[in-house]
Amino acid sequence: MTISFDDFLKVDIRVGQITRAEPFPEARKPAIKLWVDFGTEIGEKKSSAQITKHYDVETLPGRKVLAVVNFPPRQIGPVLSEVLVLGVPDEDGDVVLLKPDKDVPLGGRLY
Repeated sequence: MTISFDDFLKVDIRVGQITRAEPFPEARKPAIKLWVDFGTEIGEKKSSAQITKHYDVETLPGRKVLAVVNFPPRQIGPVLSEVLVLGVPDEDGDVVLLKPDKDVPLGGRLY
C-alpha cells in the first residue's frame, strides 16, 4: 500500500523527553508508564510502552524519544495513553526506542 506525502504529513511525530517512568503491573503484557514532555506547545503527555526488555524505570527519565502526538487518547487498563512512543523491534522482537542522534529542541516535528 502506498500513501501520498500529504497523508504522511497528517501523522504528527514529535521529539519529547521522558520526565517520569513507573512500572505498569496492571498491563496484560509487561509495560512501563511514561510521562513525556514535548515542550510548551504540546506539554506533557502520558503513554505506556512494552519496553521492559531493554529499559527500566530508573534509566528512562531524561531520554529523548519520538512519538505520534495526534492519535486520539486510548485507554490501556487504568492508563489513558495520549501519545504513541515509537520503537522498532530487535532481532528477538523486543522494542528499541527511536530517538534523535543529535540534541534537538523538545516538540521538534519529524518531516
